[in-house]
Amino acid sequence: MSLTFFTPGPAQLYPTFEKHLQTFVSEQLGSISHRSQQYRDLHKFTVDQLRTLLNVPDSHAILFLGSASEAWERILFSCVELESFHLVNGSFSKKFYDYSLGLCKYAHSQEKPMGEGFSASEVIVPEYAELICTTHNETSSGVQMPVSEIHKLKQKYPDKLIAVDIVSSAPYPDLDFNLIDTAFFSVQKAFGLPAGLGVWIVNEKCLKKSEEIKKQYSIGAHNDLPTLWKNAQNNETPATPNVMGIYLLGKIAEDFNKIGVKNIRKETEQKADLLYKFIESANGFSSFVKDKKYRSQTVIVANTEQPSADIIKTMKTKGMVIGSGYGQFKSSQLRIANFPATSLEEIQSLIQELKAL
Repeated sequence: MSLTFFTPGPAQLYPTFEKHLQTFVSEQLGSISHRSQQYRDLHKFTVDQLRTLLNVPDSHAILFLGSASEAWERILFSCVELESFHLVNGSFSKKFYDYSLGLCKYAHSQEKPMGEGFSASEVIVPEYAELICTTHNETSSGVQMPVSEIHKLKQKYPDKLIAVDIVSSAPYPDLDFNLIDTAFFSVQKAFGLPAGLGVWIVNEKCLKKSEEIKKQYSIGAHNDLPTLWKNAQNNETPATPNVMGIYLLGKIAEDFNKIGVKNIRKETEQKADLLYKFIESANGFSSFVKDKKYRSQTVIVANTEQPSADIIKTMKTKGMVIGSGYGQFKSSQLRIANFPATSLEEIQSLIQELKAL
C-alpha cells in the first residue's frame, strides 16, 4: 500500500522528486568533481532558484551545510563573541539555546510554555547580547511567530544581529532579508526531499562579525563562515558537498517558482484553515495553540482525548501517516504537516478519515 506522509519531517516527498532523481542518476551527476564547471553551474542554478523563491538579496550568501542543526553551531560561532539571546517556547528553540551553552557562550533566554507565542513588544533583549535567536515555526508545538513580529523585533533592536529558524516553514514565511541577518532551514520538511542538506542564508554583517571574532576566539575549523563565503563566490563549497541534495533542491525550488511562492502560501493557508476548522469542531480533538495569531500554518498540532498512538495506527491502515506529539505530549497530541507536497485533495481526504474515527 502506498502511504501519504503528513509527518513534520522527514515528510512526504514532493511529487516531482522521483523524476528529478532519475535525471540526476541518468546524467551521472553523482560522479562529477565538485571543482568542475559542471558542478559550479549546478550549484549556481540552485542558489539562483532559492534567491528568487525566498527573495534573498545579493547582500546575503546562500550556503550549504549538512543540516539545520549544524547551522545553529555555525551561527553561534560566527555571530556571538560572548552573549546570545534566545526566545524559547518549545524543544527546538530550546536546543538552539543549549547549543550556545555548549559552545561556552553566555546564553540569555526569554521563555514561554509550549503552545504560546511571542510578540515583539514583550521581548526584552539584554544590553550586551549580540545575537537575537528566533524560531519562526516551532516544530514541536505548532507555534508560529508572525513574520511581522520578527521584523518589529529587529526594528526594535537594529544594532543587534537577528537569526530566524525557518526549518519547518520555508518557503512559507515572507521574510524581509533587508532586516533579517541570517536564516536557515533543512530540506526534509516543506521542500519534500530526503534529509541530509541544510541551507544557511547569511549577510555581510555576519561575515564581518565572524572575521572580527576569529581574531580572538575559535569560530570552528570545519565550514567556518569566511571559508564558506569565499568558496560560495565561486559557486563552490570548502569540502565535497551533497551534490545530489543540492541538485534536487534546485529542481524543487524551480518547480515552486513555476507555481509561484504567493500561490504556495495561499494554498498553505487554505489547507491549514480546513485542518483547524476540523480540529475545533470535531469531538475528541482541540487545538493546542489557543491564540489564533500564533497558530502554525505548516505544522498543525491537535490535542487528542484518546491516545494519539491509537489514531496514528488506525490512520496508517488507511494509507495516511501522521505525526505524534513531541516530548511530553507524544501520547496526547497529533502533529500534522501541511507542506506543499500534500495537496488540498489529500488534506481533505485526511480530514474525512479523521471524521470517521
